[in-house]
Amino acid sequence: MSEKKSGFEIAESQRQSWKSIALVWIGAMICVACLMVGGMLGEGMSIGTCIITILIGYGIVCLYMSFMGMQGCDTGLPTAVMAGGALGETGGKYVISAILAIACIGWFGIQAAVCGASFSSMIGSMTGAELPVWLCSVVWGIIMVSTACFGFKGLKWLNYIAVPLLIVVLLYGVIVAIVRNDGIHAIAVYEPMASISILSGVSLTVGSFAVGGSIAGDYCRFAKNRKDVIKSSVLGVLPAGLLILLIGAALSIITGQYDISVVLTAAGVPAIGLVALILATWTTNVTNAYSGGLSLSILLGLDEKRSRICTGIAGFVGTILAAVGIMDKFQAFLTLLCALVPAFVGVMIADYWIVGKGKKENFRIRDGVCVQGMLAFLIGAFAACLTGGTFTYFPPLASWNIPFFIGPINGIVVSMVLYVLFMKLSGRTAAEQSATSV
Repeated sequence: MSEKKSGFEIAESQRQSWKSIALVWIGAMICVACLMVGGMLGEGMSIGTCIITILIGYGIVCLYMSFMGMQGCDTGLPTAVMAGGALGETGGKYVISAILAIACIGWFGIQAAVCGASFSSMIGSMTGAELPVWLCSVVWGIIMVSTACFGFKGLKWLNYIAVPLLIVVLLYGVIVAIVRNDGIHAIAVYEPMASISILSGVSLTVGSFAVGGSIAGDYCRFAKNRKDVIKSSVLGVLPAGLLILLIGAALSIITGQYDISVVLTAAGVPAIGLVALILATWTTNVTNAYSGGLSLSILLGLDEKRSRICTGIAGFVGTILAAVGIMDKFQAFLTLLCALVPAFVGVMIADYWIVGKGKKENFRIRDGVCVQGMLAFLIGAFAACLTGGTFTYFPPLASWNIPFFIGPINGIVVSMVLYVLFMKLSGRTAAEQSATSV
């Protein structure tokens, strides 16, 4: 059995405080997309039901991301490298890395395009100057990816500065909305126009951070121990998720608009609205660039030292796609890729925590492709798409949708169960002869 060291393994001397990792999660959570989910919940639920729904949804995410994060902490490896344990080195490198790289680069481009369009519009309303949307998208795309090129330290320092400012701006926006619109009374007498079930609300909540939870290993490999992983995951996701979705719900109820930047602009303080828009997009998009760069590095066979180059390439490609205005054409495809992501989480959790009994010494990266793991992943991914409404984005396949429970969670559970079953049927264990150690 040959020794095989990964060029991405984080040494003990490189480990970071759990607070640094938690701040990265908080920064990733605070975004316009989560405000939108909160607004959707607010339109169909009372505030009390919203709180219950959000806690259940993000509680589920925290559960599986903690398992992924603890594996990353134990091994010091990013998600796409760890996938080699369950899917084989080739499967992890060419399948999971490709999915994550394309998905992260795509969403980076979409976020850069949204930021560019909003920035151009708000500058126009404030000064009368007309800035080309493509130029704004390029400028902010470059700024965002430049931060990500500094690696985890770049993300850490950005969030140390931006997160406190974001929280202050968000709370200020809510106070402005309440004062200007008699918000306390509006919330007290509010009756939802439509009705959203708790299950549907939980599904929306999980979906808003399903991919983020799946790539927890990229960030939690910097944690000092398992306890720090759990603290950073729970305290980074739950409070921030509850805050941002409730703000979206409250703004939707009070003003009919979930976007904090629009609310602040309407209140006569567009500069503060602009700050909210930029910081919220920036802190979220650096994680897209960072994880996209990591996955691209693994796909190309490079190591951690050269991953910054790949991060720059990932951000450059995403920025160019944003500038030429074609990102909307890829959203259905990106939605499909993101639906596939949680399914490999189930396979990886089963491999490390059930078959490998949660022990680092039992973790091995298998040579080639692990057929059992790949089959379990593909079936789980199909189950997630089938039950999560993914085929809605592809009209010829829309009739395939069979709504049931929560699509991403279904994918995790199905792939997890099948992996354990397939491994038992094949008689293979975590210490199989063909494996190579990390």
